[in-house]
Amino acid sequence: MKLNKSHGDGSYRRDEFKFIGENVIIEKDVKIFHPENIILHDNVYIGHNTILKGYYKNTMEIGANTWIGQNCFFHSAGGITIAANVGIGPNVSILTSSHSLENLKGPILFQPVEFNEVVIKEGVDIGVSSTILPGVTIGKMSQIGAMTLVNKNVPELCVFAGIPGKVIRNTAFQSRPKKQ
Repeated sequence: MKLNKSHGDGSYRRDEFKFIGENVIIEKDVKIFHPENIILHDNVYIGHNTILKGYYKNTMEIGANTWIGQNCFFHSAGGITIAANVGIGPNVSILTSSHSLENLKGPILFQPVEFNEVVIKEGVDIGVSSTILPGVTIGKMSQIGAMTLVNKNVPELCVFAGIPGKVIRNTAFQSRPKKQ
């Protein structure tokens, strides 16, 4: 078995980013890999112990006024685009690559890697400990429930929750009747 070389320790300098806007807060112990392929727009907050795993081929772009909780893991091998005004709870994972299971010859770990972009549209809120899988688009102003496995596209303006996730309610921001 051939071992890959280390990706480094995740240390970075602000001048290494492809672009970094005004008022970007990166908390203590955040690890960032390939900052030269990461774009952080104005007013982005990145919580403690988060890992932004940039990739040498694709870009990770995080829109203005986005809040990312602590202990998140974003792997942008296939590319990640996060629009403006997005909230991402603690412990969220966004993955953009997986090993192919076609023509399986040997351990899955050594199979070819497939890359698929994740796109998160304007105003989305992602609940704590959710996992977003490769190739998913989350429609604008949708709410992803806590601990949701997002393995398919999410329409706009809905609540999407579960394992695997499904639409729980459309027009999420329509007022609900009060309980009496």
